[in-house]
Amino acid sequence: MKIETKITTSVMEGIKVLYGQEVPAAQVQLQKTKKEFEGHLTLVVFPFLRLSRKSPEQTAQEIGAYLQQNEPAVASFNVIKGFLNLTISSACWIDLLNEIHADAQYGLTKATETSPLVMIEYSSPNTNKPLHLGHVRNNLLGNALANIVAANGNKVVKTNIVNDRGIHICKSMLAWLKYGKGETPESSGKKGDHLIGDYYVAFDKHYKEEVKQLTEQYMAGGMSEEEAKTKAEKDSPLMNEAREMLVKWEANDPEVRSLWKKMNDWVYAGFDETYKKMGVSFDKIYYESETYLEGKEKVMEGLEKGFFYRKEDGSVWADLTQEGLDHKLLLRSDGTSVYMTQDIGTAKLRFQDFPINKMIYVVGNEQNYHFQVLSILLDKLGFEWGKSLVHFSYGMVELPEGKMKSREGTVVDADDLIEEMIQTAKETSQELGKLDNINKEEAENIARIVGLGALKYFILKVDARKNMTFNPKESIDFNGNTGPFIQYTYARIRSVLRKAAEAGISIPAALPENLELTEKEEGLIQMLSDFKAVVKQAGEDYSPSVIANYCYDLVKEYNQFYHDYSILREENADLKVFRLALSENVGKIVRLGMALLGIEVPERM
Repeated sequence: MKIETKITTSVMEGIKVLYGQEVPAAQVQLQKTKKEFEGHLTLVVFPFLRLSRKSPEQTAQEIGAYLQQNEPAVASFNVIKGFLNLTISSACWIDLLNEIHADAQYGLTKATETSPLVMIEYSSPNTNKPLHLGHVRNNLLGNALANIVAANGNKVVKTNIVNDRGIHICKSMLAWLKYGKGETPESSGKKGDHLIGDYYVAFDKHYKEEVKQLTEQYMAGGMSEEEAKTKAEKDSPLMNEAREMLVKWEANDPEVRSLWKKMNDWVYAGFDETYKKMGVSFDKIYYESETYLEGKEKVMEGLEKGFFYRKEDGSVWADLTQEGLDHKLLLRSDGTSVYMTQDIGTAKLRFQDFPINKMIYVVGNEQNYHFQVLSILLDKLGFEWGKSLVHFSYGMVELPEGKMKSREGTVVDADDLIEEMIQTAKETSQELGKLDNINKEEAENIARIVGLGALKYFILKVDARKNMTFNPKESIDFNGNTGPFIQYTYARIRSVLRKAAEAGISIPAALPENLELTEKEEGLIQMLSDFKAVVKQAGEDYSPSVIANYCYDLVKEYNQFYHDYSILREENADLKVFRLALSENVGKIVRLGMALLGIEVPERM
């Protein structure tokens, strides 16, 4: 039985014996004792004062005396004003460690057939450029969130919606036709997504040059600079060609569609490589080229039912003024769809494919308004989960040098970043002598695990709602709140356990309960038992950072214990085995916690 449950039951019995009245379990408020006071758990006695009709101190004293006499779990107590601090007996902590030790998946709840189905959408790339640092944050958050939601007993479907249509795609296609000379990923040696991204940048460069020349021409004819620039942008032959290409695409022109498919296939092969490196995957991928028509159909259905209205120019709108919002465009006057229409179409297909109970969209905070509107529209259109959809809104990620712009080619490419992190991990590990006596293949794998762990942890330890600055050098430090520090502690624990096994020491299924533990050891067991609540909180708050920072606090506490106490050199055999069991379970919880974040931990470092 959980220690808190035992104490709660005994407090309820004590109140009945001492004051002749029954109290519900919800009235028994137990919390972790603050570090500055002695004890493990603190009981708040103020709710019982009307029953005792005594001062807070006297009430706490009476309840404490009753518990010490009648509850074997309570070794001692002290009173600070209206708070009763309880010290739990060593036997009780050992019993709890035995329970944690027996459960290989401690803190994680498996889904059952009747568990709710949660769909999580993340990544959402465009097929006109490679994945960049912003996508990295999105993918890592989405992947971690999926793991955490599943660890809370839900069935999870991970989905991706690929933005594979629109003017931006046509820009890359047109630039490749004009300047590409038939270049392919094979002929250039470039990943497909990088190759297409280069042509997106090339389009922008030629377009800007064209606009500049036309602006100068119009200004020479007497126009103001502002008028000239506006006219130049409208008249740009390059941009008009891209628009014509989009019209042809919409009309299913075989030549344009064939080129579109060929270039998109190059991009998907590149994306798959990057996803694999990141350790990210999806159960189902949707494509906007397939969902936008579904969206148009659904909007027309809403128009017929009177949910939406048509303006004189033929465009279709939703009036959301009753919901405290404005009027929202759903179909343009030429009948083409907007992002909102596409999202409605994707929702329709998803609802057909899966019995969704909850839908979570992992999208940056600049889209907060979009998802507020989408929720209302889906609800109007009869999607059961529309009202309760969750927009997991996260902040932007920047580099110490500032913002990134993909049109100008100044983004931090995801592949380059991953390679840089692995290389830095390799160099740092070599400098510190951490890869000595390890063969080349294992050293390469450790550098990969540490480099990716540093990247993932640095991004996931920050509250997702906040904007953040990613500093590659800071993230790979082997000290402080970093992935490598946690990974190194795990490797240290594995090393201790290997040495114990070599010495013929094994850990029994149940530890003897007659040991006197130190405050540090009891505190570590208490932290291990907190993992269940931490996973639950991370699931309720949709917050991977809760897991990340728990893992850091746990290893920080363990390292102090490792520094202060002998493990293998301990002379008391029972105590030695206890400390090995404690170490093994710290390692287990670290491994489980880091796995929820999508981070591997190495056996040696």
